[in-house]
Amino acid sequence: MWISNVFAQAPATGADTGAGGLMSFLPLVLMFAVLYFIMIRPQMKRQKETKAMLEALAVGDEVVTVGGIIGKVTALKDQYATVEIASGTEVQIQKGAITTVLPKGTLKSV
Repeated sequence: MWISNVFAQAPATGADTGAGGLMSFLPLVLMFAVLYFIMIRPQMKRQKETKAMLEALAVGDEVVTVGGIIGKVTALKDQYATVEIASGTEVQIQKGAITTVLPKGTLKSV
């Protein structure tokens, strides 16, 4: 008795199932669109800004590294930067380890 009721509720034509199948993908497409605008797009923008900052890096810039070390750039190479972290103390780091370029004069107040 129950099985015949289930078959009775099935759509009568094939055209109805095509629209229903398309509508079932709509939530998936909407979720991807939301994911793109909330997560992927801001991350790509951040990557562009970081790349531009590292390309504009110059000798004399005051920087903060990933480890939180603050210093002044004294030399630049292709992939590395030499940073003076104290008077007479220089460390060589990868450019990718630089997170922020500070405004000029920040080190004097630290």
